[in-house]
Amino acid sequence: MAIRFALVLFHLPASTANTIKCFNFTAMQKPTLFTCFSPALLHLYDLSNAVVVIIDVFRATSTITSALYNGAKCIIPVDSVAKAIEISRNIGAIAAGERDGQIAEGLKHGNSPLEYSRSFIEGKTLVLTTTNGTKLLQMALDNHATKIITGSFPNLSAVCDFLIKENKNVVLGCAGWKDRFNLEDSLFAGAVISRIKENFTIHCDSSLTAAAMYEQSKDNLYGFSPQLTHYHRLVDRFGLIEDIRFCLTPDLANVLPIYEEGKLIKG
Repeated sequence: MAIRFALVLFHLPASTANTIKCFNFTAMQKPTLFTCFSPALLHLYDLSNAVVVIIDVFRATSTITSALYNGAKCIIPVDSVAKAIEISRNIGAIAAGERDGQIAEGLKHGNSPLEYSRSFIEGKTLVLTTTNGTKLLQMALDNHATKIITGSFPNLSAVCDFLIKENKNVVLGCAGWKDRFNLEDSLFAGAVISRIKENFTIHCDSSLTAAAMYEQSKDNLYGFSPQLTHYHRLVDRFGLIEDIRFCLTPDLANVLPIYEEGKLIKG
């Protein structure tokens, strides 16, 4: 078959033969997909030629999605409370954030996706700092990421559609908990992989693990959630059961937050 194919190309005009050769070569190439389970491992991945998906299901990326879905002008992610306060004062924005699941000291607003209703956030800018998610985003920037989006179950479809359309290498970055592995972020990575795996080359044990975990629990994520360590931080200590439900429900706020020029906007 290979010899016959070569003979066919030999009798075609050179420009046509070259086009066919290039087409067949590129058609076989798929972009790569990797999953990073912890911010402490992020430096091991090449972010310079990839779409980086920041994942912090409980709750930063769920809150970002909720705020943009409900009409926030933009969200400015920062890695400290002091920066959130300073920037919000300078531009007349809302400073918000949490540390260890509670509203951070010095702030009036926290990191609950249910706090940012349309009546409250529409047309406003939110300056947000969190324990894990916004710090991971800054780390991605420090590691030369050129395209960053954020993802959680409430915008699962928007994330998957964007990654397929972009047709670029992907790194799914899990925020974890203070550099430790967590299940909820890995489950979301698995949900993404389950939808888009046919479009990517995946030679990554982390990605295979995330996909396998998601397949085991996908039919009842909310029912599975009491087994999650972070569930107990948020529910047992603070009673935030409705936050959990929102954060694990696919496509409740199906918009795509894209990081551009220091802020997250709706794509």
